[in-house]
Amino acid sequence: MKIAVLPGDGIGTEIVAEAVKVLNALELPFEMESALVGGAAYEVHGHPLPESTLQLAKDADAVLFGAVGDWKYDTLDRPLRPEQAILGLRKNLGLFANFRPAICYPELVGASSLKPEIISGLDILIIRELTGDIYFGQPRGRRTAVDGHFPGSEEAFDTMRYSRPEIERIAHVAFQAARKRSKKVTSVDKANVLETFQFWKDVVTEVGKEYPDVALDHMYVDNAAMQLVKAPKKFDVVVTGNMFGDILSDEASMLTGSIGMLPSASLNTKNQGLYEPSHGSAPDIAGKGIANPLATILSAAMMLRFSLNQPDAANRIETAVQSVLASGLRTVDIWSEGTTKVGTRQMGDAVVAAITKTITKG
Repeated sequence: MKIAVLPGDGIGTEIVAEAVKVLNALELPFEMESALVGGAAYEVHGHPLPESTLQLAKDADAVLFGAVGDWKYDTLDRPLRPEQAILGLRKNLGLFANFRPAICYPELVGASSLKPEIISGLDILIIRELTGDIYFGQPRGRRTAVDGHFPGSEEAFDTMRYSRPEIERIAHVAFQAARKRSKKVTSVDKANVLETFQFWKDVVTEVGKEYPDVALDHMYVDNAAMQLVKAPKKFDVVVTGNMFGDILSDEASMLTGSIGMLPSASLNTKNQGLYEPSHGSAPDIAGKGIANPLATILSAAMMLRFSLNQPDAANRIETAVQSVLASGLRTVDIWSEGTTKVGTRQMGDAVVAAITKTITKG
């Protein structure tokens, strides 16, 4: 089981270290190799995704990714910015399907900004298409290499596009996922004003006819954003495009109490995947030892389940995380009165201890 470990920038190195520690506690035959990515790679290689890093990822069964980005790179030409590394990995590995579960653990109901009766029992899955849409459309503009701005320019634009095969394959993923859950798919679009998403809606509707046992409804993205905070439990599987999925999945993460709790998986047709927390590099808290590693640890559990065919090991990690939360340990982002505040390393150690205890009992 070959795992490419790409910590990246900011808190990425801290949270990935804890996930690696948890994986090692499982005592499974992993072969893990680390490489630079993002701003860290730019500093050494002059590019956020060096060929050696990309090749390591291609050769691996799965990629454990931290986060990329820092404000100091904001003036770089766009192709050299740290964020281009994750876009490059998605494109080169064909990672078209992004799974972002939003689960509210009973122990964290009080950490959510929503009322307990609205959030208690939340378990939704947002499936985001990853390799199309405006993020990969042809950009237009005259950005200077000096300060990254557009002096003297009159316009700039990015092209939103989707092809039928791209929409069909992500729709099939959503309907198949729904069959294993509550058999309901909500397709989110903006078909009332965007031709791209009228096309999206038409194709998803066609694919839905192949799944008569799964209920399909359509919702405009602005209404979906409102419903996520008004009545989030009305959703089961949400499928949407790249940009809308980016925004809605971050919104959904806050329903759970903190974006530090939201894992994600990005898969290709071979179930090779990239696993990362949904949050960013958070350079403002990097090096302080206070970042929440649980989203990364839970991403590692998803990696075991989806790419490495180790569902029992995935269950052990998820059970350990819930046990640690039940014990009252909290990082600062989910801390509340009556719980115990711990740092990044202490939280990782607690998960390891819970796993070791389970293995010993087994």
